[in-house]
Amino acid sequence: MPRWRWLMAQWTRRLWVRATLIGLAGVLAAMLAAVVDGYLPWQMPGTISTDALDSILTVIASSMLTVTTFSLSITVSAYGSATSNVTPRATTLLIEDGLTQTVLSTFLGSFLFGIVGLVVSKTGAYGEQGRAILFAVTIAVIALIVVTLLRWINHLTRLGRVGETTDRVEVAARQAIEARLREPYLGGRRLPEGAIPPDAVPVRPGTIGYVQHIDMPALSKLCAAQAAQLYVGALPGAFVYPDAPVAWIGRAGAETDRGALTDLAQEAARMFAIGNERSFDQDPRFGLAVLSEIGSRALSPATNDPGTAIDVIGRSIRLLSQWARESADRPEEEPTHPQIHVPPLTAADLLEDAFMLMARDGAGLIEVQLRIQKGLSALSRVGDAAFAEAARHQSRMALDRAEAALALEADKARLRALAPAFGGDASAIRAAERAACIPHG
Repeated sequence: MPRWRWLMAQWTRRLWVRATLIGLAGVLAAMLAAVVDGYLPWQMPGTISTDALDSILTVIASSMLTVTTFSLSITVSAYGSATSNVTPRATTLLIEDGLTQTVLSTFLGSFLFGIVGLVVSKTGAYGEQGRAILFAVTIAVIALIVVTLLRWINHLTRLGRVGETTDRVEVAARQAIEARLREPYLGGRRLPEGAIPPDAVPVRPGTIGYVQHIDMPALSKLCAAQAAQLYVGALPGAFVYPDAPVAWIGRAGAETDRGALTDLAQEAARMFAIGNERSFDQDPRFGLAVLSEIGSRALSPATNDPGTAIDVIGRSIRLLSQWARESADRPEEEPTHPQIHVPPLTAADLLEDAFMLMARDGAGLIEVQLRIQKGLSALSRVGDAAFAEAARHQSRMALDRAEAALALEADKARLRALAPAFGGDASAIRAAERAACIPHG
């Protein structure tokens, strides 16, 4: 994705942008009714008195101001609830919710329409034709308000709830995973380990923060114009420092001009967007990490909600199984940006982001550990060998933590029977339960 499209996507997700556009639409609708009547080729039927129109506009202006203020307070409360009950990292998805932004913007635009229409009406700018036009627009605005209120009431029953917020995180993670599956190396070539030339010049960001976006088209254009090769070292989501290289740039098969390459490196550094927070867009690991945070918080003594953790484990398994199946079956395609070499996402990192926190915080809860081992057992049977080994590694770590925390030997036997690191399968659990004299249920 080019930098300008990414920036445009970030801007359009902000509430004030949508509120400004819809608010301006309301102001223009109220003002244009005063001047458009002279250009209409027909006569509007009926006569609308000034007092009747002013009364309707007064009701709209006063009620919409109250509704807007009330809705904002509810929205802020929902953000606070998500921050305390889910995770602060998920609040960004609530703030960027399109329906919430549209509802608040519609209420604000209706208020501005009413107040501006009332002011213009008091100046006597509306003629008989203008009042009829404004009345028709007012009826349309009232219908829009009714529809918006009905959608808002339905939306409020879910806004800020744990399940709804977790759904949003899963959707954001799935979108990032699907985007990375379409372009496993962001449109570039795969960067094998140890493939960076020793004479390549490091590209340093000059700031501290997270890599949020890499402008691959701009980097490709720069490398093509200078016959250079770029080797990316920091994928979106990486935390970087001013002197830590995010990439290296060099010229293959040519005498190295360090001065020219240094200038190229400084120009390439501007194409890495560095921010204070991670972004879901190009970072599939972030979605999995946020899901894991939700499950970990649910396992805290203050919350004590293992059911939410089990739900999160199921969502993580669903996402990772999609990654394992499609990444293993997807054929190699010709890169869009052949001059750029990008390291792959490793299965070990993805599985660690998804399971490590919950395996640690739920070490003493047999119901959580059983679900983790069942999920890792299923994941070990999909994907390639590297993915299966990463699943077995997480299974071993989770089992070690559980054995250190669980007191009952029968619980440990159930986990050992399920653990893919020990060759566990669906029938082994029943054998372990019979050996421990535990009824299956």
